[in-house]
Amino acid sequence: MLNVERRHMIKELNRMRWSVSDIARESGHDRKTVRKVVAEPLLPVPKTRKARARKLDPYVDYLRKRLDEGVWNAHKLYTEIKLRGYTGSETQVRAWVHPLREARLSQATVRFETEPGQQAQVDWGHFGTIHHQGRQKRLHAFVMTFGWSRAMYLEFTTATDEAAFLRCHLHAFRYFGGVPREVVHDNLKTAVLARDGTGAIHWNPRYLDLAHCYGFSPRACQPYRAQTKGKVESGIKYVRGNF
Repeated sequence: MLNVERRHMIKELNRMRWSVSDIARESGHDRKTVRKVVAEPLLPVPKTRKARARKLDPYVDYLRKRLDEGVWNAHKLYTEIKLRGYTGSETQVRAWVHPLREARLSQATVRFETEPGQQAQVDWGHFGTIHHQGRQKRLHAFVMTFGWSRAMYLEFTTATDEAAFLRCHLHAFRYFGGVPREVVHDNLKTAVLARDGTGAIHWNPRYLDLAHCYGFSPRACQPYRAQTKGKVESGIKYVRGNF
């Protein structure tokens, strides 16, 4: 079974419109294997458990009808279905309404499509500590800067783990209205698991899956050469000194 780096390489060549035969010669795998990798997801699709019936399910049609009528207040919706026999919590109603409201707001704020960019650069900055949820936590800033325009996306967060890293990418893409052809960053563990003796990169599988899903090529700076992403370094300095 091919590892995730080999599968990503084959998929990237396919996205660059290489023929199956050329990819087979380049990768050293037969054409049948190449076709199979191109057709399958980069990562195995996890088996999903059968969803359990919720107390809210019998009222979903009514809730959708009320949303279509312009009623988005979760407390009001909860009160209405409670009068119709709903015995669940208001939290379930809020959790059901929230993603629908977010999708509606995102759709409403899209004014135009941005011009495709060749490269975006990504980095984290540290900005002291903040009292958050009853604890003192380190405050970080995620910055993505487009090389062609210096357009910048900034998000403050108290986490820099894998989930936060991927989530900030998605927020940046939504903010810019598009995805660059490549994303450049340091050798963060959330993106680069390791480099072997030849310098070959072993990517974090979930980050590769994000790159494949959104159609960009990840690029890691050479160790100790962070200046290759100087545009985003300037962005961090701007946030620290002038924001």
